[in-house]
Amino acid sequence: MRIALDAMGSDNAPRAELEAVELALKEFPDITMVVVGKQEIIEETQNLPSERVELVPAPEVVGMHEAPNEVIKKKRNSSIALCMELHKQGKVDAVVSAGNTGAVMAFALTTLGSIPGVHRPTLAVLFPRIKGSTLVLDVGANVDTKPFQLLQFAMMGTTAARFLFHKANPSVGLLNIGQEETKGNELTINTHQLFKQSDLKFVGNVEGNEILTGKVDVVVCDGFVGNVLLKYGEGLAEILRKLLADYLESESKYRLRRWLSKPVLEEFIGRMDYQEHGGALMLGIKGNIVVAHGRSTPQALKNAIRTAYQAVKDQLSFHIAQALTSEETTQ
Repeated sequence: MRIALDAMGSDNAPRAELEAVELALKEFPDITMVVVGKQEIIEETQNLPSERVELVPAPEVVGMHEAPNEVIKKKRNSSIALCMELHKQGKVDAVVSAGNTGAVMAFALTTLGSIPGVHRPTLAVLFPRIKGSTLVLDVGANVDTKPFQLLQFAMMGTTAARFLFHKANPSVGLLNIGQEETKGNELTINTHQLFKQSDLKFVGNVEGNEILTGKVDVVVCDGFVGNVLLKYGEGLAEILRKLLADYLESESKYRLRRWLSKPVLEEFIGRMDYQEHGGALMLGIKGNIVVAHGRSTPQALKNAIRTAYQAVKDQLSFHIAQALTSEETTQ
């Protein structure tokens, strides 16, 4: 399996990306990494096995604040663009980037295209819960959506959840401010009716706290709400780690007892850490794309590579296309 990594995407590029490649090569003996970025920067720090790593030079870099509609016209030789081109040509099986999310989406759409029948691709992230994970989508690809688009997100999320959770018929909930059908805004009220009429295993509205309890396998929301939720979760894990560090360093007669409990506390906080899940799956694209956070550490990027690896193994894009075709046939 060959996975392309945008080496210029994260806030600490390319060092974080290169360290992530080293970690991924150790964990996945059957992958080859194609590292795409400014050659002079990569070569200054690269210390990777040449037989399993290919370097592809990219003279341009997309900044985090650049407009997607501009970069797809002006930066066709950027690291993001070249990653997508490699995927289109079949030279890699997946792409991972911690770069500008809008640009990643724009290049994926213009280069690879969406699965037939998909109105808008979506970003899906695994959120930790008491046992296992909940798949939440959309988490930032679409800030203005219509009910039928949320229905399609639910269908794509359900297909992904079948493989992620090894469940034949995952349950679906609609994120809302209350469980009653009449609660919410016009979007959620109308979407609720669509979900009820569909073949989804729809359990109704779910509130934010129920993402953590595991009431449903898949939670659907618009990208504006989902992105706020995602950023809050990421911040929560970071604050918990800081509080733990302060707690362990503080002076008291119970300090030794606290240090002995450190592994248990770190394991608990680790379950809430975005780094453990790595990145968001871009569902609805004809390909395998994972978008990582710009602040990703090497560990987070390695886990994003793991997410891409699993998407290829599970043939998620193929199965989503099949699910949408089957739905159209039955309508």
